[in-house]
Amino acid sequence: MSQILDIALFFALGCFVLAICMAVYRLAVGPSMADRVLALDAMYINGMLTLLTLGLRFGSSLYFDIALLICMFGFVGSVAMAKFLLRGEVIEP
Repeated sequence: MSQILDIALFFALGCFVLAICMAVYRLAVGPSMADRVLALDAMYINGMLTLLTLGLRFGSSLYFDIALLICMFGFVGSVAMAKFLLRGEVIEP
């Protein structure tokens, strides 16, 4: 790999880790439940992007498959949390 790509991937990984740390802080301190749900969304998106960056760095397709699973489960979790916050229940009788 070229040196500039290595530097860019290292910088991107640092930014994603910093963003995850900020989301963890918002998850712990968030004044409302909506802030905590948004922090969880930010965490799964940044986790997915971290895996994609690692997949580029190591040249393995396994990272891309895991990132796709994280994206799907994160979306389903976000929809369930939003429905719970709006209606108070996830599964309607």
